[in-house]
Amino acid sequence: MKKRVAMIWGGKSVEHEVSVISGIQALKAMNTEKYEVIPVYMTKENDMYIGGGVGEIESYKDISAMIKAAQRVIMINEGGRYMLQPYPVKLFGNKPVEFDLAFPVVHGTNVEDGALQGYLKTIGVPFVGPDVTSSAVSMDKFITKAVLKEAGVPVLDAKVYTMADYENLDAMIKDIEKVVGYPVIVKPVNLGSSVGIGVAKSRDELVLIVDDAFMYATRIMAEHAISKLREINCSVLGDENEAEASECEEPLNAGIILSYEDKYVNGGGKKSGFKSSSAESDAAAKGSGGAGMANLARKIPADIPKKKRKEIRDLAVTAFKALGCNGVSRIDFMIDEEDGSLYFNEINPIPGSLAFYLWEPLGVSYTELLDRMIECAIRRTRTEEAVTYKFETNILSNAKL
Repeated sequence: MKKRVAMIWGGKSVEHEVSVISGIQALKAMNTEKYEVIPVYMTKENDMYIGGGVGEIESYKDISAMIKAAQRVIMINEGGRYMLQPYPVKLFGNKPVEFDLAFPVVHGTNVEDGALQGYLKTIGVPFVGPDVTSSAVSMDKFITKAVLKEAGVPVLDAKVYTMADYENLDAMIKDIEKVVGYPVIVKPVNLGSSVGIGVAKSRDELVLIVDDAFMYATRIMAEHAISKLREINCSVLGDENEAEASECEEPLNAGIILSYEDKYVNGGGKKSGFKSSSAESDAAAKGSGGAGMANLARKIPADIPKKKRKEIRDLAVTAFKALGCNGVSRIDFMIDEEDGSLYFNEINPIPGSLAFYLWEPLGVSYTELLDRMIECAIRRTRTEEAVTYKFETNILSNAKL
């Protein structure tokens, strides 16, 4: 009997559109002989819809029309049966759609940072990907650095600034100059896709990028910007007990911070001539109406010595396990070409396009990758079911207020 998978994308996030592309890519790659997939679209207000054209990329050219043809639903757990309940409930309305587990393919704040995972956890729905804690920690760049520093993963030191600091911008700018110096890179603490990120080499530039960063977040982070930067990325598949690393990639133009538009709208560096040569990448792009992260110019495998490749892949697995991740994540590293130092940059707990293009060179198809992610989720669910969460007492029988 096929497992019924509620695959979720969208949500209240600046990476909403990227999630739609990633989600529909994954939908098209699922093994339909093994799974029955129910596409679930989350609007920017976090309302869920199924049916209509939710599973087709063409429908998203007119989202309002798509939603009118779709059915709004809420997730419920009815005695261990997980259902997408039509909402509002009508006496003679549509029947609930039952499913076995949820598969969030979401990116950014409010969906990838533990919020959606917490919702699923609270109502008792098993789901694919990182749990509440690992999602929240991984999406907070500063906390991630603290955890990985303790685990022996090399990171660049950074300092966090809040809206309270921003109220006295002049003092904040002076502190960044004193603590970090130039060049400096400023990032929102909990966003991805290069949103709100900028590099400054002067005070005027610093003021501009700080203003921009605070448009998207209430906490930002400043750290030294590596002048001669080489970026190497690696994906990891598994859980906190057992995990393996993918092939390494080198995004082109790594010395330049690619904007959101560069990554997802303009195709990331098409001028360079390098791109993933995978036929499956092309097929996924055609199937979804856009290749998402698979569309970025990159060199796979990265042109690095075997020893450095092993070091990066080993550190990627160490970081993945230390953060308690599950499913597939992508870990981005930086090499300072001035002295050869290697640093962890950030982790994407649910990466764009689920980083499938990094697994193909190792003989793992996108379909197999999705299957193994689901297996990780099922294994976690079974483990958690064996843990005791109740402790029977008679405290309330004698309680008085």
